[in-house]
Amino acid sequence: MRVIAEIFSQGEEVVSGQTVDSNAAWLSQNLNELGFVVKRHTAVGDCLEDLVALILEIAVRADCCLCTGGLGPTIDDLTAEAASRASGQDLLFDPTALQGIEAYFAKRQRSMPALNRKQAYFPTQAVRIDNPVGTAPGFAMQIQRCWFVFLPGVPSEMKAMFSAVREQLLGRFSVQPDCLVSLRSVGIGESAIQQRLESLVLPNTVQLGFRAAVDEVQTKLLFPAAFAVDERMYWTNQVAGLIGDAVFAIDTPEQTQGDLPTVIGREMTKRGLSLSVIETASQGLIAAKCIGQDWLRFVQFSANIAITAERWGCAYFADDLAQSAAELARHLQQHQGLDWQLVQLYHGSITDPDQPIVLYNALQTRDGLFQSSMNVAGRLQTKQNQAAMLALDLLRRTLKMTCL
Repeated sequence: MRVIAEIFSQGEEVVSGQTVDSNAAWLSQNLNELGFVVKRHTAVGDCLEDLVALILEIAVRADCCLCTGGLGPTIDDLTAEAASRASGQDLLFDPTALQGIEAYFAKRQRSMPALNRKQAYFPTQAVRIDNPVGTAPGFAMQIQRCWFVFLPGVPSEMKAMFSAVREQLLGRFSVQPDCLVSLRSVGIGESAIQQRLESLVLPNTVQLGFRAAVDEVQTKLLFPAAFAVDERMYWTNQVAGLIGDAVFAIDTPEQTQGDLPTVIGREMTKRGLSLSVIETASQGLIAAKCIGQDWLRFVQFSANIAITAERWGCAYFADDLAQSAAELARHLQQHQGLDWQLVQLYHGSITDPDQPIVLYNALQTRDGLFQSSMNVAGRLQTKQNQAAMLALDLLRRTLKMTCL
């Protein structure tokens, strides 16, 4: 039986959008990794009636709920009172909790405000969870079907307390994590990927999903915990084969291959190759994505490539940017003394969101010249990022074609 979990965040700053609820995302990821099935994220403001109502709703539909926020000393911190009312248990003073709060202030040579005493009250049957980095202890308790865990809303405090929560959860619930495999691709959209996979009939127990990020699209396969490893590899390879060479990495529970710059960097370092780059449309973003990579030895950003070519004494063909990119790459090969040279040129307005640009990439290697071209549309930042990723993808594909 799957263990159903929910995430519940409290605070006006969350529901009003003043604070991004990063706690919910972090807790969901950790619960999923443990084997819980997270069904809902809910946020409620600082209203006692709403808090009590939500606790009672969750209490009958979930096995476990992790709640953040509302454990402070001020009048808008209502979580303990809400849990007390929902459970029908009185609030009980915990002297050990107060000692911990007092010690926090004493360590910093500050006197504890009287208001902080409020943080030492919990429902009668609650289990205290000590806070090693802040003043707000958490607590856990059973309310009807659901085991509730109440934690501070400050992310650093919540995360510091989660190790104790993790042991508590694993002691109460029998869970097995599903196996998530992510096929990471570039240069292809999620709708195009789904179309390529239409002919594939996956087992009913395998869940297929997609996540479109700024730099890549992830095709996700969620396998049940009991799924055989060789069967998992078979279906992963089937999906990878249908997507094609747009797949640059496959992340499994056993191995994470990383993002595109990481994959490229690993291969460039393995081969002992060095690279020089001329950026135009990407406006320095190739270098930024590869920062700290020793194989990237020379980068130049050229706002006016015609002037750069003239200064270098290199041929430039305004009506044939593919040839110009190739000429500049050969020039770099002659004068930089590095192994590979990547040149990026474009035609069109990079600032006009209504006008696409045509992007040209040329990669000169010791084995020959490799080129690509593509139309890129959107706002300035979109064009910039796509230009960087497409240039890096040409580098990745060339590495694959010239395997040693």
